Amino acid sequence: MSKYLTAINLPEDLRELLPNALPQVAKELREFIIDVVATKEGHLGASLGVVELTIALHYAFNTPQDLLVWDVGHQAYGHKILTGRKEVFHTNRQIGGISGFPKRSESVYDTFGVGHSSTAISAALGMAIASNLKGDFEKQHIAVVGDASIASGMAFEGLNHAGVTNANLLVILNDNAIGIDPSVGALKNYLTRATVGKKPKQDNIIEALNFNYHGPIDGHDIDALLTAFETLKKKKGPKFLHVITTKGKGLKQAEEDQVKYHAPGKFDKHTGDLLPKDDAILPPKYQDVFGLTLVELAKENLKIIGITPAMPTGSSLKYMMTAFPDRAFDVGIAEQHAVTLSAGMATQGFIVFCNIYSTFLQRAYDQVIHDVALQKLPVVFCLDRSGLVGEDGATHHGVFDLAYLRAVPNLIIFAPRNEIELRQILYTASLGLDLPIAIRYPRGRGNTLDWKTEFNPISIGKGVQLKKGKTIAILSIGAIATQVTKAISSLNENHKAAVGHYDLRFVKPLDETLLHSIFKNYDSLVTIEDGTISGGFGSAILEFANEHSYNTNIKVLGVPDTFIHHGKVEELYALCGLTPHHIKENILSLL
Repeated sequence: MSKYLTAINLPEDLRELLPNALPQVAKELREFIIDVVATKEGHLGASLGVVELTIALHYAFNTPQDLLVWDVGHQAYGHKILTGRKEVFHTNRQIGGISGFPKRSESVYDTFGVGHSSTAISAALGMAIASNLKGDFEKQHIAVVGDASIASGMAFEGLNHAGVTNANLLVILNDNAIGIDPSVGALKNYLTRATVGKKPKQDNIIEALNFNYHGPIDGHDIDALLTAFETLKKKKGPKFLHVITTKGKGLKQAEEDQVKYHAPGKFDKHTGDLLPKDDAILPPKYQDVFGLTLVELAKENLKIIGITPAMPTGSSLKYMMTAFPDRAFDVGIAEQHAVTLSAGMATQGFIVFCNIYSTFLQRAYDQVIHDVALQKLPVVFCLDRSGLVGEDGATHHGVFDLAYLRAVPNLIIFAPRNEIELRQILYTASLGLDLPIAIRYPRGRGNTLDWKTEFNPISIGKGVQLKKGKTIAILSIGAIATQVTKAISSLNENHKAAVGHYDLRFVKPLDETLLHSIFKNYDSLVTIEDGTISGGFGSAILEFANEHSYNTNIKVLGVPDTFIHHGKVEELYALCGLTPHHIKENILSLL
């Protein structure tokens, strides 16, 4: 039975308690998070690891007047529960419910919208400098950053600037030696040598950047945290508190298997054991088709390299890292570096498969243009989590890649319809291309059990006819072809005969021969993509029609020109008009 948490709705309620009550609040908050996430799912380990830190922050600082920025936001569940969202926390990540990440439109306590890493220091520094300009030198500005995030280039840029200001900024390093996968790199090795009460012997890199360094302290000791905060509040200029925590703290399995319990799915809240999943033989995840196929190819081709920025498990590059540790690299949360590192290796004749979530490649757009495409370096970009990804919401949907990549010269863009096509395009790229290629594929499982087929190259720039029709042609790109097939199969025989279905496969270069044939033989066209309709695949077809003076009726289906929030993928497809039912309705309206 909750002794304190029931009565805590906002941080001011928390501050009415005596400090000796806070460990009990921590116990109850941890149980509350476990209770809800066990059945509703979400990010577990990160939030369990910062329960005491979250309580101490809201107790010691006058939030929301003092501004608290969480980096990434995986760890912000406790923050949400203590800031007015306890009663709706069960709606976390569900359509119409609260976001899984801090979000400015959701609460005054969410000072900055996050989801991608390493932004907190820059944002909090911007707020602190703004306070100075307003003449407010008392307001506190706190950025909570993980040890994986602080190794990112943008975090260093923020630290570097902050060190030459007099901004009232406190950077808290939440050091648990893991992001989603274990942290990597020289900075991680440096931090690992720090223990509670003992700095590393080397010159302190943070002090060298002109920060007032404090710590390391135990991030699960509320008294130590409160003492540190009271000390640091009085110090002027940029300050740095090194806090050592355990990801998954308080749930044995989450502490022992921190990768799996980052976002574990459903589990037994009493034992912590994951609930058994359906043991039916299921089609593979696209990420595993990528990872396992790459190992097959790398066995035969010593020039193949794999690179990922901090997502070896999520991208399944872990298979190659195990099989060929000298040829597969996790470079940490450093997407820009990942792309240019790939480019550097490509100059030396290596075939580099750079695996990045679609949403994270946005962070390396300049490098794609300047370091890869401009120089015609044949880097193979494997864009996992393309399209609508579900409960992670607007920060994570990979819906912009077709549009932002289509503008780049010298770049091939391909979207496989199924797992076999993904396998074959990986093989094709492994043979050597003259230009870089972006291969975008969705999150989750496909539909093909028997996907390990014999390798056959795919002709660059060639689409395929899936079904011949008479009056309406549907042009799809990627795995959303499955939705089209379902829609067509639900039509009556007369209507079915009228509809043709074509998988263009390549957004760049377009199969112009096939397109001329389609435009000459059909009265109406429907394009469909699980990406933004602004500048995407449909736009490419409209441009082709305009260039060749076709006045065929063209309807473009895709993600509308708005940010799509969180929910199950099927729910979001319905929201965007991309379900088989919606596609069928569009077909019937044209008939």
